[in-house]
Amino acid sequence: MPQENPVIEVKNVVKSFKTVQAVRGVNLRIFQGQFVALLGPNGAGKTTLVEMIEGIQKPDEGEIYILGKKWKGNDDELRKIIGLSLQETRFIDKLTVRETIKLFASFFELDDARGEEIISIVGLEEKKKSYVVNLSGGQRQRLALGIALLNNPKILLLDEPTTGLDPNARREIWAILQGLKIRSQTSMILTTHYMEEAEKLCDHIVIIDNGLILREGTLKELLSDENAGQPGTGRHSKVSNLDDLFTVLTGRHLHE
Repeated sequence: MPQENPVIEVKNVVKSFKTVQAVRGVNLRIFQGQFVALLGPNGAGKTTLVEMIEGIQKPDEGEIYILGKKWKGNDDELRKIIGLSLQETRFIDKLTVRETIKLFASFFELDDARGEEIISIVGLEEKKKSYVVNLSGGQRQRLALGIALLNNPKILLLDEPTTGLDPNARREIWAILQGLKIRSQTSMILTTHYMEEAEKLCDHIVIIDNGLILREGTLKELLSDENAGQPGTGRHSKVSNLDDLFTVLTGRHLHE
């Protein structure tokens, strides 16, 4: 993407937990309007990397810049421009959808009109008077996504938002994100181990495993990469999809 200044820049970032190296010298640049997938199996380092980008974890080594600024000393400013939705978000069961949206909107000093707009965007109009405890898993995730979008974030971070959802619920989330991409310049990082999700939603895909970025690029670039063989083996292999590529790179499948 021909832009000079990245919205997010990760430079030589390392993070370990006791004897586990979760992230090992990662470099990544994300630009305005880009939808980026971090694609890899469980334990690949995706969540740890995103937690460092969102300021929850601190790198052991390296630097992370959000709009050219480090987290230290800029926490309040940066948190106002980031929207966040996790794999499982817990709400107060005995609040309605509308009350939950209104509660979170108050944190950003947003009016009721924005809350109603968000309810419409995530398709929960018919459920706005329903208690959260009575929502399906897909409806809860749409509510979580709506809350992440309340403040019109410049950066949206989604950590496996469709894991455990049925195919229809997953596609409802996809439709919301595809609409966001059309109407905004929000940059998104999506962690997932669903190949189809990465292909449908993202224009830049980062394949990560064991804390390392193995390949990155557009889907077309990744599948046409003549150097897609296993590192150090000299092996070259024609790949037709992302799972094939991951298997060639690592010797195993994404869901293993």
